Amino acid sequence: MFELDSAVEPVVAIARTHALDVDRGAFPSQTVRALGEAGLLGLVSSRDVGGKECGLPAAAAVVERLARECGSTAMVVCMHYCATALIEQHGTHDVRKAIAAGTHLSTLAFSEVGSRSQFWAPIGSATRDGDDVVLSARKSFVTSGRHADSYVWSSKPTVGNELSTLWFVPRATIGLRAGAGFEGLGLRGNDSTAVTAEGARVPYSSKLGNDGDGFRIMMELVLPWFNVLAAAVSNGLMEAAVQKTAAHAGGARFEHAGSSLADLPTIRAYIARMRVATDQSKALLSETLAAIADGRADATLRVLETKAAAGESAAAVCDLAMRVCGGAAFAKDGGVERIFRDARAALVMAPTTDVLYDFIGKAVCGMPLF
Repeated sequence: MFELDSAVEPVVAIARTHALDVDRGAFPSQTVRALGEAGLLGLVSSRDVGGKECGLPAAAAVVERLARECGSTAMVVCMHYCATALIEQHGTHDVRKAIAAGTHLSTLAFSEVGSRSQFWAPIGSATRDGDDVVLSARKSFVTSGRHADSYVWSSKPTVGNELSTLWFVPRATIGLRAGAGFEGLGLRGNDSTAVTAEGARVPYSSKLGNDGDGFRIMMELVLPWFNVLAAAVSNGLMEAAVQKTAAHAGGARFEHAGSSLADLPTIRAYIARMRVATDQSKALLSETLAAIADGRADATLRVLETKAAAGESAAAVCDLAMRVCGGAAFAKDGGVERIFRDARAALVMAPTTDVLYDFIGKAVCGMPLF
């Protein structure tokens, strides 16, 4: 029987060791390799191809644990699990088997320059040419863009007026060009880069689902997986911030007074607020997973809420961590400022928090989301 915790912890130790290098922009190759060897890249793959078939709750647990050590690594794995969940339903046996074996890393390639954070409405095209399609697009942010073995790629349909079609596209496809390395504020090692398709040719049989069925698949499968796992990343970052802040408050001393930061009621109140916000976000994520598992009527609302709440909470919690830890928080080796920077990404990562609030408001008011 597969023991998740015993498989995760050795990998977590590797992520911790390389976290500073990853924050400087290095892709977490060592950790990804270890994830594959431990069976964790194939965590959500079916048993019939050699995977662990553990499902979304286990994926969230792995991502949350990794995020406590390295937000970039957690986001790489988040995107891989989202892509894998889709490939499991619509991909080929050989690709599914490679993912299960831990030798294939995948990711999503949805966001585009022209449609920005409205990832569900791609501008890029897929033109039918015999048994092939020719892809043309400017993808703006593709996690693991230069390192993933494949992309789950969105385009306009080849025919009809539907919003999108999804494709399995190997990174080595001729006509694809990845951009330079990522040099952003946070999540600096997740290799989020632009990928341009100019005359990129893939077999028409590379469709993931039916032509024109991309929007439905995004909403019914990809959005729940991504929102849950993105919330898990935020929760892991918050947990790390709470632990580091509490440790600093207990260890930083006023030698002249013989007391610590934690002896100050104001400091304890800040840490209490951090703890409460973190636990509230975790509780909402657990409730969301339960709603999905039970097929409850409020499952879609919970999916929308959990990423928005976790992103907002992580930003607030990490801001408090910087305040409590003071000058020590600005040091690179302490990890607090890295967590602070990484936590900001959830607010602007599609679907952005502002878009989610609009969707949530529509859902509460009984209005259609689109």
